Amino acid sequence: QVQLVESGGGLVQAGGSLRLSCAASGQTFSVYFMAWFRQVPGKDREFVAAINWKGSSTYYLDSVKGRFIISRDNAKNRLYLQMNSLKPEDTAVYYCARGGVSSYSSSQDDYEYWGQGTQVTVSS
Repeated sequence: QVQLVESGGGLVQAGGSLRLSCAASGQTFSVYFMAWFRQVPGKDREFVAAINWKGSSTYYLDSVKGRFIISRDNAKNRLYLQMNSLKPEDTAVYYCARGGVSSYSSSQDDYEYWGQGTQVTVSS
């Protein structure tokens, strides 16, 4: 059974940093694209960043480029999102998700497994 568990969320002031972590189990983690999405109440889930199976290719939402860094440690079955220079508009519940094996996607419909989410709140 595939399980994804996020951690690392919290309350931070604007300009601060947080590092999210996603622990994966019940799968061969290293062969899949992985991604982070975020969602605020009343809005659709939004793609934030994705990474290929070996970490050599990364993809970002334009508004987080240069501030967020997605990475993975396949030996530990872990996905990370380093978030720097946080802004109040980054406030959301952040989810990690498991994608396919062959190609990148920013559509939530292409991600089969999801974590329960971790809340990130950025105060102004």
